Amino acid sequence: MSAIHTLDVSGTAKTPFHRLVRVELRKSYDTRAGFWLLLSIALIVLAAEIIVLAVTTVQDEAIAFGDFIGVAAFLTSFLLPVLGIMVLTTEWSQRSAMVTFSLEPRRPLVIAAKALVGVLLTLATVAIAIGIGAVCTLLYRLIEGHADWTFGWPDMFAFLLTQVLAMLGGFALAALLLNTPAAIVAFFVYKWVLPPLFFAGAALMGWFDSLRPWIDFQSSQEAIWDWSSSGEDWAQLVVSGIVWLVIPLAIGIRRVLRAEVK
Repeated sequence: MSAIHTLDVSGTAKTPFHRLVRVELRKSYDTRAGFWLLLSIALIVLAAEIIVLAVTTVQDEAIAFGDFIGVAAFLTSFLLPVLGIMVLTTEWSQRSAMVTFSLEPRRPLVIAAKALVGVLLTLATVAIAIGIGAVCTLLYRLIEGHADWTFGWPDMFAFLLTQVLAMLGGFALAALLLNTPAAIVAFFVYKWVLPPLFFAGAALMGWFDSLRPWIDFQSSQEAIWDWSSSGEDWAQLVVSGIVWLVIPLAIGIRRVLRAEVK
């Protein structure tokens, strides 16, 4: 009877976390969908800022550096969640999850690496948006002869934090649904359909008007921009964030850890 040969890998060094991050970062732009999404975010922000600059100069209106950042914040608030979705769901849409989790069976580390990549790409997007806004403000100064650089550190932090929350919202939906189209549709329903429904419900029902601030995560984020908000405003931000971000993300991560890889 022939001896049974086994491969002992107990002494093999585990994959370091920074390597997982590098791999996931490369995977975010290696595919055509990922590459064009990243490029589209930059091009859309650039085109919008140029249009705003052209309109304000032609109509001889005043505009500040913070206004350019506001335009970028509005656009990236619904582009970054799509990025967060694709960072996670590509494993299932491209059927590469088996390879990924075979090479690195510690799924929590893979999820953490993907989330960190989403944050890093968000930081890069914010930096690009700020750079484009600064260039447009300089061009405005060259054309008009003056410029308003009003945009303090609190606004900078609020811009950064709201963009990270937007990306994590998409990431949570991706973990919950593990399907790119379904997660994107769910996000746009949350972004564009729920706010008017919340508004209508608050206008028709008094009890819902009192409940709405505690479950409307989008409107409660205004407290981040207004640092003079009351303690109740911050409490509403935390509670609505738990409802729309923490709970879906926790359920989604549990699903990813238990999902059957095919």
